[in-house]
Order: sequence, then structure tokens, then C-alpha cells
Amino acid sequence: MTSTTTAGTVRPHRNIPAEIARSWLLVNAMKPELFAESAAGRADAVVLDIEDAVDPSQKDAAREHVVDWLTAGGSAWVRINDATSPFWADDLAGLRGTPGLLGVMLAKTESADQVTESFHRMDGKTPVIALVESALGIEEANHIARAQGAFRLAFGSGDFRRDTGMAATPEAMAYPRAKLVVASRVGNLPGPIDGPTVGTNHPILREQTAITVMMGMTGKLCLAIDQTSIINEVISPTPSDVAWATDFMADFEASGRVIRDGSDLPRLGRAEKIMKLAVAFGVQPAL
Repeated sequence: MTSTTTAGTVRPHRNIPAEIARSWLLVNAMKPELFAESAAGRADAVVLDIEDAVDPSQKDAAREHVVDWLTAGGSAWVRINDATSPFWADDLAGLRGTPGLLGVMLAKTESADQVTESFHRMDGKTPVIALVESALGIEEANHIARAQGAFRLAFGSGDFRRDTGMAATPEAMAYPRAKLVVASRVGNLPGPIDGPTVGTNHPILREQTAITVMMGMTGKLCLAIDQTSIINEVISPTPSDVAWATDFMADFEASGRVIRDGSDLPRLGRAEKIMKLAVAFGVQPAL
């Protein structure tokens, strides 16, 4: 089932909380004709992009497209320009109080103060995803994750590679990914969002999303609608995981929820997490 707003905006049938959203679809804000189609797709979260996707001469027009669509009944996150840019203050002022705005993704975050200032300039309620895209941002990740207003961390892998000269291999990217995972735990945030996979090769996307999961990240940016279903599948618990969790919980309940040895608590935590995600994502246990 899908639902349609009075503005004709089709919403996905399953409303995935942003805390556990897997696929984060970036949509060029200069292409408003794609907004409704993107919102109607399988992305857990849609991010209208007025930063990297938009030429400086078109920033005002892109922001207006976003505000118009959100005001007319749309619902999305918005990637705003970084705090050192001349567009940041206008982005926050223009988006403040806009109906349908779920939160902002702050580009090129390098300090906790940038997150907190963005949070307060909005309304002190709008969540901020800190997009970390530089060596300095990675090294400041623990502080950024603890900033007031911080909701999740995200990895701007392309800009990070440009900043550092590092390769795109899993080995080279292991440190920044691990840093964001650890920082998220330090800040008591949900798992971080990995950077996007560029290109149309779905086997490569599947392979790279598996690395996302292996590193402990729980979401991934994506650049095309057809990437979302693969990301959602790979980041979700597998049916066999759900079957194991179901059996473990049944056995645990049957034993009176008594802790029998040192492995029970870690397994209980894992089973409860899998069951929660399975319910949210609609994953059925393997038969």
C-alpha cells in the first residue's frame, strides 16, 4: 500500500525510522521533477541535495525548489552547504520552520561547534546528520558525535579521499569507517552512514555494501533509485539470522529467561537487535 498527500506526493508503504534507515538517497535539488518519484521509491530516507550537486550560481533556486516541495506536502532530509561556505546561513534561514523537513545533513563537518550552531540556528529541534569528509573531521569525530543536535554521522568518502590522497580500497578506508563507528558509540548515536558507491554495477554495490555491514555501519548513501533495494537487502538481517534469533528467544523464554553462562547476555543482545530490525524491515525467518 502507498499513500498520497494532497500535494500528490506518494509516500513509501513502510515508514523506516531514521535511526535505523539503511538507504539514504541523494537527489539533486535542481531536479524537482525527481522529488516525488524518489520519495515513492524504496529508499528508507530521501536527501534533497543543495550542496555538491548544485552549482554556486544556482544555490538560491535549488533551495527554493526544496522549500516549495516540502511546503506542498513533501517530506525529506536536506543536505545543506558546509558551515564555512557563504551559503550555510542562507540554507538554515531558508529551511527553518519548513513543513516536511525531517532534518539536515551538514556537509563537510569538521567540529562539534558547527553541528551545534546549525542545530540552534534552525529551531533547536531539527536533527543534524554530520557528514564527515576530511581528515580533520575524522579526527574530530568523537567530539562531533557528542555535539548537541547530532543525530547520526555519515561518511563523505569521495571528498575524504580527495583530502587525504587515500585509495578507495577497503583496507585504506578501514580506518575512517572504524573511527566513525567508534565515535558513534562514544556519542551514543545510531550506527553511521557509509559513503556512496559510484557507478551502475550492482555486484560491486552489493560487495561494497557488505563491507559497510562488516565495518559496523548501518546505513549507506546512494546516488540512484535502483541502488536502494540492494542496499536495503544487504544491510537488513538475513532470514537465517532472523530464524536463529527467533529460536534463541524462544529457548530463552522457555528457560524462564535465566542466564545460564557468560555467552547468554551477548547472544541475547544480538537476538533482540535482530528481531527489532526484522520487524522494522519486514524480514521473515528462513524456514
